[in-house]
Amino acid sequence: MSNIRLMKPYITFDEVEAEFRAVFESGIFTRGHNVEALRKQLAEYTGAKHAFLMTSATTALWVCLKLLGVDKDDEVIVSDFSFPATANVVEDLGARPIFADVDIHTFNMLPEELERKITPRTKAVIFVDALGNPEGLTEIKAICEKYGLPLIEDAACGIGSGENGRRCGSIADLTCFSFHPRKLISSGEGGAITTNRDDWADWLEMKLMHGAKGLKGIAMDFVDYGYNFRLPELQAIMASKQLAKIEKIVDERNSIRQDYMTELVPLGFVPQKIGVNVRSNIQSLVFKVPEGCDRDALILALRGAGVETTIGTYAMSSGTYFMRKYANPQKNSTKLEQTTITLPCFDGIDLVKVAGSIKNVMR
Repeated sequence: MSNIRLMKPYITFDEVEAEFRAVFESGIFTRGHNVEALRKQLAEYTGAKHAFLMTSATTALWVCLKLLGVDKDDEVIVSDFSFPATANVVEDLGARPIFADVDIHTFNMLPEELERKITPRTKAVIFVDALGNPEGLTEIKAICEKYGLPLIEDAACGIGSGENGRRCGSIADLTCFSFHPRKLISSGEGGAITTNRDDWADWLEMKLMHGAKGLKGIAMDFVDYGYNFRLPELQAIMASKQLAKIEKIVDERNSIRQDYMTELVPLGFVPQKIGVNVRSNIQSLVFKVPEGCDRDALILALRGAGVETTIGTYAMSSGTYFMRKYANPQKNSTKLEQTTITLPCFDGIDLVKVAGSIKNVMR
């Protein structure tokens, strides 16, 4: 029985072979023209003034917190329905992640939850584009501006998405993207940071070059300590090829979502809510299962039928580590972790087989 995977990459070797060969012939595998070209391409696409390439969205989030001076005993309010990396970076710096519950329909941070959890120790806010959906980001940004708090957008799933005519990457103060294999743009691993602030861009330029700025004689002048989170040339080529066709990819995934809704809504499945002013890339195609449906049993049964599925994502506050340390589970996100399912979505998906398998299990 042939397996239907959750995701297939939007890149083939044929698309990159010539550029890969040129890199091998040049011997320049890092800090070359392909990296700089991707930085420019990403900034132009998102509408951001500055773009920096990273090894992952996790390192991107960590660096953004370092930029903002997040330290021991600070608080960072985070959307609770997300992969644990969102809170892990806060924890790693000795700060405390404050979990904000999410809207049961959009899966994104509730504005009233954010305002309720702001304290004098709040240093920043991390809004997560849940599964690629940025709905509510603009409203959260307004609240952050009201309280003078910097907003980081965890757009690990958000490339190609936007709200109110603006693309993710140009709305929040800092935006972090991922190029992981489950993402619409995959370079194996990788990520990026975008910002519109020149002073933060200067800091990032220096810190991501091991603290170097300018020359001291004929060599680099290291004016501070810094880091190496570089994306190599080969990975930059892969990401660039996919970014060039991201709009087509997003259109295809939205079309697949509509086809799924036609098949599954009559069965009681409820799609993630996406507002009329939102363009979601459908990074993960997620439904709430029908009332009374055993979600875990459904995932296992579909696996047996050769269809790969998984949970929507995690309620971080309910995970063993954070539950043991903070004992503050959030109601909506916990319910969503227990009742959502991610379905296969890619160009050429055998929707008849997937929907048919679901209907067979639901009988």
